Amino acid sequence: MLKTRIILIVACVAVIVLLFLLPKVVVENDGSVATGPAADSVGQHADVHAAAPRAVLQSIASLRIQYQTGSEKEKNAIFADSLAGLYRIAGKFDSAAWFSEETAKFFNTTESWIEAGDDYYQAFGFATDEAKQNRLAGKAQELYKKVLDENPKNLDVKTKLAMTYLSSTNPMQGIMLLREVLAEDPKNELALYNMGMLSIQSGQHEKAVERLEELLKVNPNHTQGHLLLGIALMNTGDNQRAKEQFERVKEMDEDPAVQATVDSYLKDLK
Repeated sequence: MLKTRIILIVACVAVIVLLFLLPKVVVENDGSVATGPAADSVGQHADVHAAAPRAVLQSIASLRIQYQTGSEKEKNAIFADSLAGLYRIAGKFDSAAWFSEETAKFFNTTESWIEAGDDYYQAFGFATDEAKQNRLAGKAQELYKKVLDENPKNLDVKTKLAMTYLSSTNPMQGIMLLREVLAEDPKNELALYNMGMLSIQSGQHEKAVERLEELLKVNPNHTQGHLLLGIALMNTGDNQRAKEQFERVKEMDEDPAVQATVDSYLKDLK
């Protein structure tokens, strides 16, 4: 039972971070900047996203028409950027990624490439199909590498790049990148958090406790860190300390989904 819970931890963390985002559907698209994703392709998924706020859907529809009929590259890039933002609000990171990449191609700034890479990274995190995961991870890697070619010291981008390799045929490449980040910045929160999560998934619970305790020294208010530390402690048999971490999470986040998740772990401790 505990093994099943560990496998599901990524989903639990995603709920904490992105609870109010809507379902995700990958929009397959290899079209040019001038046309954008085919309208029929989006229409096919309309029912899946029916829960999106009406105002957001109306804005997306309006901007798509302007984007598809526009001829000025700069104006189209601005429309693409606006569409990417709206798709993020709707929780459609795959669509957001496509448009943010088109925006980055025009503006060609470090910030725009990071934003596009982040959208592909988010879409990768929500993909449930292995083929989609690999495709989205590959796109995130492509854009993150572009950023790192310009600035190898961007450790947050390097950490996210590392995480995209973990579902690939060469997961050790990701581990090595995370170690490089921590060698340069031992207090890097994103790297410490991910190393802690990976240690739990690989059954190295003592190592997970070490990483997560270090994370919480850096940022005592890291809610997900407290949750993972509780799970790691529970798996080492230190139920009392695990209970303290879970109760801390309940105090820090009153969201009903978070409360339910923590309550399920507390129930297992009894």
